[in-house]
Parts: sequence; structure tokens; C-alpha cells
Amino acid sequence: MKTVFKYLRPYAIFAIISPLLMIGEVLADLCLPRLMTVIVDCGIIENGDVSKNVLGSFVMSALFGEGPYGSMQVIVTFGILMLVIVLIGGTFGVSCAYFAAKAAQSMGNDLRCDAYRKVMSLSIEQTDRFTTGSLVTRMTNDISMIVEFAEMLLRMFVRSPIFFVGGTIMLISLEVRFGFVLLCGLPILALMLFLVLRKSVPLYSKIQKKLDRVNSVMQENVSGARVVKAYVKEDYEYERFKSANFELMSTNYRVQTIIAIINPVLTVVMNAAIIAIILIGGLDIRNVAGSGMTAGTIMAGITYVTQVLMSIMMISHLFQSVSRALSSVARVNEIMQTEPSIVGGKETVGLGSDVMVSFKNVGFRYPDTQGRPVLHGINLDIKRGETFAIIGATGCGKTSLVNLIPRFYDASEGEVLIDGRPIAEYDLSALRAKMSYVLQKSELFSGTVAENLRWGKENATDEELREAAEIAQADSFISSFTDSYDTFIAQKGASLSGGQKQRTSIARALLRKPEILILDDSTSALDLATEAKLRGALSKNLADTTVIIIAQRIASVRDADRIAIIEDGTVCDVGTHEYLLENSQTYRDIYASQNREGASANG
Repeated sequence: MKTVFKYLRPYAIFAIISPLLMIGEVLADLCLPRLMTVIVDCGIIENGDVSKNVLGSFVMSALFGEGPYGSMQVIVTFGILMLVIVLIGGTFGVSCAYFAAKAAQSMGNDLRCDAYRKVMSLSIEQTDRFTTGSLVTRMTNDISMIVEFAEMLLRMFVRSPIFFVGGTIMLISLEVRFGFVLLCGLPILALMLFLVLRKSVPLYSKIQKKLDRVNSVMQENVSGARVVKAYVKEDYEYERFKSANFELMSTNYRVQTIIAIINPVLTVVMNAAIIAIILIGGLDIRNVAGSGMTAGTIMAGITYVTQVLMSIMMISHLFQSVSRALSSVARVNEIMQTEPSIVGGKETVGLGSDVMVSFKNVGFRYPDTQGRPVLHGINLDIKRGETFAIIGATGCGKTSLVNLIPRFYDASEGEVLIDGRPIAEYDLSALRAKMSYVLQKSELFSGTVAENLRWGKENATDEELREAAEIAQADSFISSFTDSYDTFIAQKGASLSGGQKQRTSIARALLRKPEILILDDSTSALDLATEAKLRGALSKNLADTTVIIIAQRIASVRDADRIAIIEDGTVCDVGTHEYLLENSQTYRDIYASQNREGASANG
């Protein structure tokens, strides 16, 4: 619960005022049965005689002086008094709800922002470990549970105990024997609550995990809808979702079945207590020699015992909320207490080296994996302004290598240097500001073309947008849209073709004017003619930019200053296209294979 109180602290004034206002509402509610007693006993039964009732006598004499008073005079006076108290209590209640909501929702906003910031600071490895579905659940459902608990805490945590204590005192002050009725009912309710909560509390954490699973399946199917449809796997995915949903339903059903026991038991105990009070009161009224219990006293006793027992119900709801919130707090704390595995240094500038990117005996394996490392013994120097290409078989470690440059992952051994400085010494934001990375899978966001491009440079002018798009060979198709650069793009660029998404992503990267541009197989969807124009435009306009290209096709990299061949996780050859054709058997094999494929396609 430290998390709740930590985030409530800035809103302490609202968190303090809310319970105080709730005390006023509860006290108003506790006054009403006593006033009703005067109306019944003095106004209805005694025809306005308030001499036997201390409260009635005091109020009437204070307002109207000495009696006698008429029956309707007493009824109307105390009826108006009850209405005034109800209005006062209602004002307290509404104000309490406002301040509680203000504190809880503000706390939720701060917690959600900090949790999001923490998620964004985690490494790729850490977010993969949590899974996307689980992170979404924690950021939404779990934090909503915490907010709901905080709001209930500020209201019910005060309301229920005061109702319990105040109602018990008022009940006993009416008639001590009524207290014994309550004393008989409370152990039954306490035992029932203990057993119910003991069974239900462990299930709440299971519910959140089942919800994680539902969200994960749903997220996978929505993002991969085209693949699902292409392979006609709708029925299979439906069954997978149905299974996850059924597990969530079953766990929820078990919890609700257990919780459902509370209401019937409470109703039985409450009605038994009411019957006992009526029985005690009826016998007392019948016995003239008794204490002189009145019908109004019996009515007030019934109201108070109902209020006390209902406060038990509210306490049970509070315990349920606490148990759910504890589960959610633990899940959110797991995010908040996770320290980023990749932490930046303090340096923001390089050393002005002629070598822009340097790999010194670098080895890498993905976290929690065994066997051969993905990369080993990598030694490469990529010069400033050089166009450097990396080629190799699928799965040889090309993408893993360039992922080390922006520190998406850290090398397991050796070190990577940017501009002569080890990347671990750079501030992460400063390091990544030096480069633009165009991924294998183009990631675009819902919004206009211009908004997507301005991810590269927030304050870019329209002319800069167009210039970047022209270099990326994207201006022609963007200009053909009805709204040109103001055309809306669907989420993940679903409204664009593969080649259009790649060119838009490249334009976004170019707009940043980076020192290092990484193109990770980002022209695979382009035809050779468009790709050739793109390479020419990049060569012409990015003379001072270090360009690192990963590609499968030799046609995409043959004009590079140097080409590195990665085989079995290490660099086996480096050189120009002509040098590698003469000296590298691996490169010749790739070249011959692609030429044969090209000849077959043309034939």
C-alpha cells in the first residue's frame, strides 16, 4: 500500500477533507432515527405530548416556548428538521465524493504516467519478458483497480467504521438489550467474512493473470489480422481466444460464487436481528411494569441494527477491494521497481574520431539463452561518412549486430564505440539522437503522413518534409493522395503498401539529419529501379552521414564503400564489391546464386 499513499501525498488536502466530510454525512444519518422516534412516539401516539421525550421537549420548547403542542405541529417540525439534516448530510456526501474522486483520479493519473515512463525506460529484453498483453493490463486494469480502491478508502474506510461504532452506541443508548441482539449476530458475520475472504483473496491475482492472457491473444490477433485471414486461421484463433476467455470467466465465476455467500448470510442475520428487536420490544410494551419501551424506540432500534449490519457489508466490500488492490499494486510495483538493465552515462558528445562506429572483439547472446552466441569475435571500424553494407544468410546475426549500436541490447563481451567513445558512456537520449534507425518491419502510427514524418524532427517545416520525402522516393505517391501530406494513415500504416511504408519510414529517418543512418533491410519491398534511385539520392544528399545498410540482395549493396559478410555469427570478409568478388568465395556464391535466380526469373 506504500504506492497508494506515496501517490496520494501530493493531494493530501483532498485526502484529508474527504473523510472529514464523510464523518458529517454519517452523523447526519445517525441522527435521523432519533428524530423519527419523536415523530412516532410524541406526534402520532401521544398526540403532541413531548413531556416524556427529552429530545422532543428540548426542541419544541426551544422553537415554540412552553406547550401544549399539537400533533401535526410536532410531526411537521421534526419532519422539516429531518429534511434539513438530510440536505446537510447530502451536501457533506456529495462534497466527500468530489474530494475523494479528485484525490484518487489525480493519484491514478500520476501513477499511470510514471508507470508508462518506466515502461519506456526498460530495455527491449525487459519489455519482452513482461509481454505486451501483461503491460497493457497493468497500465489499464490494474491501475484502475488501485484508483477504485483509493476512492473507496477515502470514503468507505471512514463511513463503515463510524456507522458501526456510532450505530452500536446509538442502539445501546436506546435499549441495552438491543446490544445483546447485535452481539449475537456479529460473530456469525465475522466468521463468514473470514472464510469468504480467505478463499477469494488468492483468486484475485489469478484473475489478473488470466486477463493478461486474454489481452495478449487479442493483441496478437488484431495486429496480425491479415496473417490470420490469409492462412484461414480464424477458427483456430477463435478457439485460442475462447480458451483464454473461458479460463478468465471460470476464475471470475469461482470468486463471485464465493462472494455471493455474503448477501444471503447478511440478510438472514439482519432479519433475525430485526425479529429479535421486535420481539423484545413487543414483550416490553405488553408488560406495563416494564421499562416503558415505545414503538418509536423499536423503529429506531430496527434502523440502527440495519445500519450496523450494513456497515459490516460495506467493510466486506472494502476488504474485497483491498485484496484486489493488493494484487494490482504488486503487479504495478513489479514494473515500478524494475531497474532498466541498460542505463546511460553522462556524456553527450563524441571525441571527433574519423571512425564513427567501432566494434572491438564484440560477442553477444540474447538474455536467458544457451548454446552458441549469436555474435562472437566481431572487429569492425566504420568510418565517418562511409556507406557500409552488411550482408549474410538469414539468421546470421546482421540485425543483432546493428541493434547493439543504439543499445537496444548490450554486448555480452567486448565494446562498441561511437565517434571514439564507448557507447556505455553516452547519455541514452544523446546517443540515440545521433542516429536514425529504419527497422525491418516499418512502424507507422495512426495520424497524418506529416505527423508521422515529424517524429524525425518535431518542428520540421513543410519544405523539409517534402525534401526528405523526395530523397526517400516518397514524395510522388504522397502528393498523389487527395490530402497530400495531411492524408490520414491507419494504425501501423495499414492503409499503405509495403513499399510505401518503407519509403515513409526512410523519409522520417532522413528528416532527423542523423550522423548515423541504419537501414535494416528497409528496401526489401522496393523494386530495383526505385531502390537504385533511392541509393543515388542518399549518396548525393548524405555525404557526411555514416550509412549502415543491411540487405539480402547484392544489388542493394554493390555500390557501398565497403561490404561486410557475416557468417556463423562473425565477420568473415570485408571489402568493396569488386574485392569480394575476387577474394571471397562466400560472396561469389551469393552473387552467383542471385544472378541465377535473376536469370531464371527473366527467362
